[in-house]
Amino acid sequence: MKKLILAAVLVASTFTATFAQTVDMRRKIEVTGVAEQEVTPDIINVSISLKEYLDGKKKITIAQLESQLEKAIAEAGIAKEDFTVNNLSSWNYTTEKKKNPDFLASKTYGIKFRDLNKFDQILSKVDAKGIQYTNIDSYDYSKINTLKNDLKLKALLAARDKASFLLAGIGEKLGGAINIVENDNSSFPSPRGVMYMAKAASADVAPESDIDFKKIKLSFTIQAVFEIK
Repeated sequence: MKKLILAAVLVASTFTATFAQTVDMRRKIEVTGVAEQEVTPDIINVSISLKEYLDGKKKITIAQLESQLEKAIAEAGIAKEDFTVNNLSSWNYTTEKKKNPDFLASKTYGIKFRDLNKFDQILSKVDAKGIQYTNIDSYDYSKINTLKNDLKLKALLAARDKASFLLAGIGEKLGGAINIVENDNSSFPSPRGVMYMAKAASADVAPESDIDFKKIKLSFTIQAVFEIK
């Protein structure tokens, strides 16, 4: 019986000691700091799809259209690494030829624009009949990581200043930070989708761009817990 009582006392002592270690008895204040900024995208990823077509009995090939596009890209000063092939497909356009069917091919390219004034410049040098569509795929900002870090720090400092202001109102002083939690609430504009569609194959004019510039909104909140001295 004595052994059972002693064991119970030891268990109770262990539980009390563990509980005392996990409970933080410090006086604390928890606040939220916010920092936001809007920036205009300076990098726009665009896809351009070229398609073969028949000019009478003559087929205008992907190789010909691609050559025009590559030349226009080079003349616009766009780096090779910013010009990629994204997709390739083909379809049968002569269904009655069972043994030797003919195919028309299409090819989609990705171009990273840092100067969107070059968009019209490039498309004006490519056969408009061979342009199937162009899309804005995504937006970006070249200095986004630096800006994000600046905003995080501003949000943290805003949280600290808020806590200090509130405590000063009741005659208390702010201590060190106990816990800091970061939340990224940034929003990027949704891609526009189709900017240009070849509506009239007979229109021998350069396609017109319809690029909608929308700002990227960077927003960070910092939830901070500070000790009260």
